[in-house]
Amino acid sequence: MNKTAPFKRVLLLSLALSGVAQADQTVLIGLAGPLTGPSARIGKDLENGAQLAIDQANAKHPKINGEAVTYKLVSEDDQSDPRTAVTVAQRLVDEGVVGVVGHWNTGTSIPAARVYHDAGIAQVAPVATGHAYTQQGFDTSFRIMGHDDDGGQVAGDYALKTLKAQRIAVIDDRTAFGQGLADQFVKSIEAGGAKVVAREYVDDKTIDFSAVLTNIRGQNPDLIFFGGVDSQAAPLARRIKQLGIKAPLMGAGGFVSQTFLQLAQNEGEGVIALEPGLAVAQMPGGQAFEEAYKTRFKSNIELHAPFAYDGVGVLIAAIEQANSTDPQKYLPVLRAISYPGVTGTIAFDAQGNLQNPSFTVYQVKANQWQPVSVAGGKK
Repeated sequence: MNKTAPFKRVLLLSLALSGVAQADQTVLIGLAGPLTGPSARIGKDLENGAQLAIDQANAKHPKINGEAVTYKLVSEDDQSDPRTAVTVAQRLVDEGVVGVVGHWNTGTSIPAARVYHDAGIAQVAPVATGHAYTQQGFDTSFRIMGHDDDGGQVAGDYALKTLKAQRIAVIDDRTAFGQGLADQFVKSIEAGGAKVVAREYVDDKTIDFSAVLTNIRGQNPDLIFFGGVDSQAAPLARRIKQLGIKAPLMGAGGFVSQTFLQLAQNEGEGVIALEPGLAVAQMPGGQAFEEAYKTRFKSNIELHAPFAYDGVGVLIAAIEQANSTDPQKYLPVLRAISYPGVTGTIAFDAQGNLQNPSFTVYQVKANQWQPVSVAGGKK
């Protein structure tokens, strides 16, 4: 690991009421996600969660090694694009951040991880669920959400045991996230004796699903699984209803949002989705977080803000426990930490994955996502 990357300390001078100048160390924490483009609403949600954690940390008047510090969030827009993510990651390193919370999806987190590793700083991914992100072997990579190998297994178990599905059609969006999740789901259901009656592919910009659904309708499945996110799942759900297909739609790790409900309208009714983590109402600190979020930003949580909040929280906790912003000192603390987050206890395995992850199954009822089942999270 290259330890020569600069870690800048930015000193802000503020005048006290007495007129005496005092120096506060400003500690920069990076946030990387899609702040423009189709997924901008999710990126802004992540940024809001991270900023709330920064605000609350600063309200405690923190000190590191005896010096008063102020945490500052530095946000960069990766546009959900892997190449842009690498550029953004290098920019954050050059700006002197001590660690980064990001990126949003697996496709951007994987290439960015090498940049952070080479710089020797922590990358805490709040959402990226592809197992490949932590399988690269970088000791600077962490995630605070269950990965898709586990998620695919849980989704498959639910499809077989609860939904009693035996003839299943599978669609994925060919992204690292969507394809990886669908592959794990297929492994799970086939191991359980179910049959994949159709395996269809789209890309992450597809909005017309007529062709793939026409093929699927001819196979008469009793469940359709989609590896993709909310902005595509909604028109997919609508087209399923319009074509008169009776099979319910199921997804995992990207459906449960206000955007899905708005885009799907009444035709989202009955859609089933597995999400890593607990419902906000069931999170240990969920209610207080939701109230603070609404008060600060005058809007509802879109999707993953609590995880970005905990990403910043666990990073700051490691820095303060190490009493240093030097990654060589705080990284060992972060690897061994047990942090009581809003989303649950955060502790990492040897790869940097979240230990004991929980998953929640939701269903749309009366145009609202309702939690119906919880799996995992066992101690």
